[in-house]
Amino acid sequence: METAFWIPPWLQPPWEQLLRQHRAGRLPHALLLTGIPGIGKQFLAEAFAAALLCQAPDDTGRACGVCEDCVLLQAHTHPDRILAPDPTEKSQEIHIESIRTLVAAESLTPHRSRWKLICIQEAHRMNAAAANALLKTLEEPTATSLFLLLTHRPGLLPATVRSRCQRLFLPTPPEAEALTWLQAQLPIEEAKPLLRLVHGAPLAALGLAKGPNRNQHDRALAGFIAVGEGRADPVQEAAAWNPIAPSVLLNWLGSWVSDLLRLAGTQCSTPVLHQAQEAALVALSRRLDPVRGHRYLRQIWEIEKTNLALLNPQLLYESLLIRWAKLLQSAP
Repeated sequence: METAFWIPPWLQPPWEQLLRQHRAGRLPHALLLTGIPGIGKQFLAEAFAAALLCQAPDDTGRACGVCEDCVLLQAHTHPDRILAPDPTEKSQEIHIESIRTLVAAESLTPHRSRWKLICIQEAHRMNAAAANALLKTLEEPTATSLFLLLTHRPGLLPATVRSRCQRLFLPTPPEAEALTWLQAQLPIEEAKPLLRLVHGAPLAALGLAKGPNRNQHDRALAGFIAVGEGRADPVQEAAAWNPIAPSVLLNWLGSWVSDLLRLAGTQCSTPVLHQAQEAALVALSRRLDPVRGHRYLRQIWEIEKTNLALLNPQLLYESLLIRWAKLLQSAP
């Protein structure tokens, strides 16, 4: 990430696809960039926006990083790149007022270049009214506009919105490729379990290693184990989990239960993700009925598919932890 408008190496194929479309004059009016969290959707979107707005892109199509437009982009003040605001903290939704502001800006003539870029991160967080407001513009966009919608949960977008975007899926790199990149940032013994914990997304693994979530994860896992062992109260542990976003916590919880089910398998050779807690997890796996454990894991997956913004984290965590405790109550 040492250069302006850096592109992750594993995203070179989709990057080159975008450049080919641009050079051939075949860009759609709206792109839907999808892929798991931490795969690099934002980096790709920023690099492509810069390539379109840069005054002097190089022979490969990359933005120069030093012209006036690039400087404005890096300062987040370019008048032809418009960002949707983050979802409000209380509702975790993008409201109609935000989309109306984008739509009004989209209808204006570009200030500095032939393109006007409108970027909506976490597009699945648009509420119904916001999505409908965007739909009207997607149906009749201006010729100089390009919408970039980023999401790891495209299924939560209305089908009418999805159908008016060209979808570009950003694949997860092979583990060996991801580890090659991560080893320049982290020790291999730390990189591998973190990468598996975040389902192979290198940027998510790096963020977990260097961010505050790492300590949160370790504390939450310790609480999960304590509840399973009968040493902690589920409601009190749910309160400790409450500051953690459901999207993050459910991912962790699914990985913990998956570890237990791997350990419960008599012929399982898959490495345990949480090797530092392997002894405690082995003990719990001996008390977990695999059928009931798989049902619990499916419940976690089904919750992940819903609109998490509508859930009360405290009540959700209480429900999940109480059920987890009951799964092991009748065990020997």
